Amino acid sequence: MSTINAALVESFDEPPRYRSIPEPQPEPGREVVDVLAVGLHPATKGIAAGKHYTSPTTLPALAGADAVVRRADGSLAYVMPMGAGSLAQRLLIDPATAIPVPADADPAVVAATMNPAMSSWGALRTRVPFEPGKSVLVLGATGNAGSMAVQVARHLGADRVVAAGRNRARLEELQAHADEVVALTEDEDRTAAALAAAAAEVDVVLDYLWGPPTQLAMRAVLDARTQHTRLLDWVQIGGMGGPEITLSGHALRSNAFRILGSGFGAVSHEALHQVLCEVAEAIAAGGLLVRPRPVPLAEVEKAWVHHDAPGERTVIML
Repeated sequence: MSTINAALVESFDEPPRYRSIPEPQPEPGREVVDVLAVGLHPATKGIAAGKHYTSPTTLPALAGADAVVRRADGSLAYVMPMGAGSLAQRLLIDPATAIPVPADADPAVVAATMNPAMSSWGALRTRVPFEPGKSVLVLGATGNAGSMAVQVARHLGADRVVAAGRNRARLEELQAHADEVVALTEDEDRTAAALAAAAAEVDVVLDYLWGPPTQLAMRAVLDARTQHTRLLDWVQIGGMGGPEITLSGHALRSNAFRILGSGFGAVSHEALHQVLCEVAEAIAAGGLLVRPRPVPLAEVEKAWVHHDAPGERTVIML
């Protein structure tokens, strides 16, 4: 039996290992594709560490959550083989789930940018009644997904974008895309005052933090609103600040305020497919970019523990 190279999760406590596995064989209604590039996203690493809701239940398991591939007809596509992994030289996919990627797109750039961009694009396109001219606060804007959310909000027509995060150098860079930046510091009173001044009247919050930082931000923004009947949609996307919050019922009763999540379980397959097609087109057109850091598959173990610089994403090239 012929084999291919791959990255296998053999323990949730260690990086995936460079191994050989049986080559996938065509099946009715399925297609074997060549994998070109796979991004090492935080979610990808969380899945491999057993800390994600899509983590495998048995090991060994193929690492990777998405990939840019070349199909049998030579066209490029983006795939997310849910629960099956993607870090192998070839994959067996359902052609119906393949997202077309323009032929002139750079596979490494697409692999680096799709995952960070899809969370905010999906939230604004499918979870809230967002339309051009509205205003957005991105909470946790100095991570890759959060900083991309600032670009996405502007790309989709936001009239005003506020970026809040801890990394001051990254906040300075985001001033090119955001109307105002807020530093989230250890001084809670100062942080709350800054959020109240900058974001009291926003229409949407894209929240990549949750936990105590969100509790502080919610109180600050809601207490400062002057139009309490103006709808505020607070979209929970990430949990870097913690898994839980404590929220007073008074906050819900005294404001037109909705809290909702955005993730794979909250969006239909049809809506997600449309979102991914739009994001791929935007990336190929140069509208969105995370810098890829290309690494060969054979170096996956070392690449797994690398800490990407702001605006960078390690991409395994096959």
